[in-house]
Amino acid sequence: MYKIVRKRELTTNIYLMDVEAARAAKACQPGQFVIVRMDREGERIPLTICDYDREKGLVTIVFQCVGAATHKMAELEEGEGFHDFVGPLGCPSELVNEAPEELGKKKILFVAGGVGAAPVYPQVKWLHERGVKADVIVGSKTKDLLILEKEMEAVAGNLYITTDDGSYGRSGMVTQTIKDLVAEGKTYDLCIAIGPMIMMKFVCLLTKELGIPTVVSLNPIMVDGTGMCGACRVTVDGKVKFACVDGPEFDGHKVNFDEAMRRQLIYKTEEGRAMLRLQEGDTHHGGCGNCRD
Repeated sequence: MYKIVRKRELTTNIYLMDVEAARAAKACQPGQFVIVRMDREGERIPLTICDYDREKGLVTIVFQCVGAATHKMAELEEGEGFHDFVGPLGCPSELVNEAPEELGKKKILFVAGGVGAAPVYPQVKWLHERGVKADVIVGSKTKDLLILEKEMEAVAGNLYITTDDGSYGRSGMVTQTIKDLVAEGKTYDLCIAIGPMIMMKFVCLLTKELGIPTVVSLNPIMVDGTGMCGACRVTVDGKVKFACVDGPEFDGHKVNFDEAMRRQLIYKTEEGRAMLRLQEGDTHHGGCGNCRD
């Protein structure tokens, strides 16, 4: 059993848990994810690694209750645990492959939408620990749904909070804050955007117009997490990729967001999944071996 040593409700239906998982904590890097399962017959749930403590063997996960499995997971208490806790999975952020002195020369902007603050945080923290400051925009629908503000404030170079309804921080979408910062004279060499698909799409449309290279994380579309189910299939630069095994990070300016969002809707029904299997044939499953370059 992988014991839950801390549980905290960040806001309505969004929870944080510290889990004893020494192997995952020892090996994980920012940008990767784990798969948890509550019991032998339980659903496999891919979750981004929000934080980790290698010395204590702890991995921090953040999840939102959106279905039966995650609601059941929210009922787990400290002292209880998961039957399976598999990871780290996926490719680490490309930032971890760059020398700190080179990263220090770059002006980096992170854009987090909603629960996307969870996967953004470990990357900003990783940079902070190496003396690299990054600007961070965290967007939320309302103040009540904002998460990890204090944690992000401790590691960000500059933190900008924006709410759709103007109840806290700046008013409006994250894209408006990007426009405002550029209008104020800010320049960026790289943008990393993580959040709802529609948010990432419009961030990428804007940053392409502004000439800012942009990386997105497509963890929101993962279901199985191993490349076998075909749920996270996405077209990047005209090629078939799978977020769970090829990503989850990709060049946002090359992602076909409209196709990905359309597949998300279709995939929700059994009939839709059957239609996708028929249409996509051997390339439907990431684990088939026919989808790589």
